[in-house]
Amino acid sequence: MVIIDAPLVQGGSFLFHPAGALPQATPEDCGEEALAIAEAARDFVDGEILPRDEAIDRLDLELNRGLLRKAGELGILGIEIPEAYGGLDLEKKTALLVLEQMARQASFSTSYGAHTSIGTLPILYFGNEAQKARYLPKLATGEWIAAYALTEAGSGSDALGARATARLEDGHWVLNGTKAWITNAGFADVFVVFAKVNGTHFSAFLVERTDPGVSTGAEEKKMGIKGSSTRTVILDNCRIPEDRLLGGKGKGARIAFGILNVGRFKLGASSAGAGKRVLEYTLKYTGERHQFGKPLTAFGLIRQKLANMAVRIFVGESMNFRTIGYLDDALARTSWERETGGADKMKAIEAFAMEASMAKVWGSEALWATADDAVQSFGGAGFSAEYPAEKIYRDCRINRIFEGTNEINRLLIASTFLKRCGGPDGLPLDEARPAAGPLGDPLLDLAEDLKSRVAGLAALAHRTQGPKLLENQEAAARLSNLLMEAYATESAAIRAHRMTAAGHRWAELARDLAQVQGQEAWLRVQAEGAMLAAELVAGEALDAALAALRDAAPRPVPLAPIRAGITEALVAQGRYPVTPL
Repeated sequence: MVIIDAPLVQGGSFLFHPAGALPQATPEDCGEEALAIAEAARDFVDGEILPRDEAIDRLDLELNRGLLRKAGELGILGIEIPEAYGGLDLEKKTALLVLEQMARQASFSTSYGAHTSIGTLPILYFGNEAQKARYLPKLATGEWIAAYALTEAGSGSDALGARATARLEDGHWVLNGTKAWITNAGFADVFVVFAKVNGTHFSAFLVERTDPGVSTGAEEKKMGIKGSSTRTVILDNCRIPEDRLLGGKGKGARIAFGILNVGRFKLGASSAGAGKRVLEYTLKYTGERHQFGKPLTAFGLIRQKLANMAVRIFVGESMNFRTIGYLDDALARTSWERETGGADKMKAIEAFAMEASMAKVWGSEALWATADDAVQSFGGAGFSAEYPAEKIYRDCRINRIFEGTNEINRLLIASTFLKRCGGPDGLPLDEARPAAGPLGDPLLDLAEDLKSRVAGLAALAHRTQGPKLLENQEAAARLSNLLMEAYATESAAIRAHRMTAAGHRWAELARDLAQVQGQEAWLRVQAEGAMLAAELVAGEALDAALAALRDAAPRPVPLAPIRAGITEALVAQGRYPVTPL
């Protein structure tokens, strides 16, 4: 085994250790309790959600609310809520497994995620004892539904540009403003609303539907996720008690951005779960559809698409569980028993903001590519609403906008990384890190060579530009893309390596999936790296950077037979099989 015990992992530190030198959680590590809850979620989706797919997408608000209440009865609304408030207080790995199941119906998954994540968690992490006692038990059971009201028509990515206001008057906060694109607004009982106290101090408040001065607009007519409620929330001299301020005056930015980190790594999990369902029905269609006397699965370019879907799922899962494992380890070092428990836990989450953004960007774009491959594999039927490929194509498009656009998240990845580099306590990015010697597994060697080359380019960016790189957004995005490729490729390689060492039944398939990722990632790293280097240096320095990229690149291997083998395994199982369920 190459994996070794290591000190507490820091956000971004993955780049500075040889491939496999840091611990990594994988789906194969999930315990019996987590799997039992995931199975309950799967049965709930199979029995209650998917049979009502069309009714949900007709935006039946009472149906959605009733289904959320049933989820609460099963305990899957309170996975992250402490037992003292009616929840289960389980690891986030368990929440990730449940999210993958919920993601098989995009509209309901959106309602579920808005309630359990960005709607409930601000109260959990930032609420005082009275606020948690009032709201969390009701949210855990589904008696009440939560919503998160941050966005305004004129302030999306620029959240701090919000114009909603709050003023204190006779022991009550008076709120005015309009919040846009609020998920669950049609039936939510409590809203986490952001407004500026006296037009200056960005703060968060708990607003209940029955409070005077609260109303909602009409349902938005959306491209996709048509079965999720999306409305404006209107605050017209809305009066709420003074004790509904959440986290303190002026703490809104910490709450808003901290909770978005949680939403980002969860969106990565949802993307992997949705991809599994897309692959399943695409396998079914391409196996039944014949052309020229053969099923579509016999054709090389269809096999390429099916295999690539599985690669994206495997890599996304590997990234997600790795990130969640880091979070769970960090959160285990905190305690709800401490007065600062919520703040301590949020600080632990914020330490992995970079990895959360990578999971969100990579996962959402992987699902988008998978949805596009599904439409293409269905051919003309993929363009018809009578078949499922058309629906996922529309439904998943929002994921690149949700929880901060992918453009904003790419800038966050680069800025967070560069800020953490240098100094006595920072990440050690003073010079390029040479690749480690042979690691005993060609997959790890491939990942290590790629990662060390990305580290060299990151060092070049840090040395020549530092934080000023963010002024060149194209260059910053290229750095983010390189960091994502390194994280994704290593995550997949480590997982496949561990499965091999454990004699896992799907180890050979896992190695093929990781091999395709590694080979293709190197092509992307060469292209992105060359263009980033051109933004940073010129002349002989550029020649040296390009030569380093060229010299480190692996000898390519033929991927067509590997993809053919992947497809054969997929066809035999009729689904993505490398799963603990």
